[in-house]
Amino acid sequence: MFNYAAPSDLLNDRIILVSGAGDGIGKAAALTFAEFGATVILTGRTVSKLEAVYDEIEAKGGAQPAIIPINFEGAVEKDYNDIATSIETAFGRIDGILHNAALLGSLTPFEQYDVEVWNQLMQVNVNAPFMLTRALLPLLRLSQDASVVFTSSSVGRKGRAFWGAYAVTKFANEGMMQVLADELDDEHHNIRVNSINPGATRTNMRASAYPAENPIHNPNAKDIMPIYLYLMGNESTGVTGQAFDAQTK
Repeated sequence: MFNYAAPSDLLNDRIILVSGAGDGIGKAAALTFAEFGATVILTGRTVSKLEAVYDEIEAKGGAQPAIIPINFEGAVEKDYNDIATSIETAFGRIDGILHNAALLGSLTPFEQYDVEVWNQLMQVNVNAPFMLTRALLPLLRLSQDASVVFTSSSVGRKGRAFWGAYAVTKFANEGMMQVLADELDDEHHNIRVNSINPGATRTNMRASAYPAENPIHNPNAKDIMPIYLYLMGNESTGVTGQAFDAQTK
């Protein structure tokens, strides 16, 4: 695992949005950010899951989170601008974004890949983080120390057969991270942009991709949180344009 011991007040007074916060790594990140002092904005399509995370944060004494439901598959530019307006009204700025929401699609040979599924993954895994980041950039600029984190994958760094649209979208996430990091490094030194490859983690998506795998050999999402804390906290200030692995050998 990435070796980092976060101080208990690492994220005090920080406003952090987590997409796909209702389950898996997104849920673990939201709970962890709240545990270390952040006010978390929970986004995703399933309100009941977001409400459960909200309740868990409050039960543990965390700062009152916010819920912004959104279906990334059907969302358009206006929806993201409305999110930005809501956050500006409630908080005045944003200090962090974790782009975690994603679809797996199908593990299918390229020539047999369904075009509708391909477009669906492009919308959720690529267009959504682009439009969300674009809408929130003015609020990131108001932060003293902002961090944007894209979620990558090993197949987004070296393509593998049958991974189709998922692999391509993760390559796109890496490219988006690099372009944005380079632009903002010239313009605003207070915004850093990086990516995380979570590695094999005990999540529903992993189980769908590897149905024959024994999940007990993979860490829980909670176990890979040190790198997420490092990149969202001020100890990573100045670190930008980097591709990180949550699990290091």
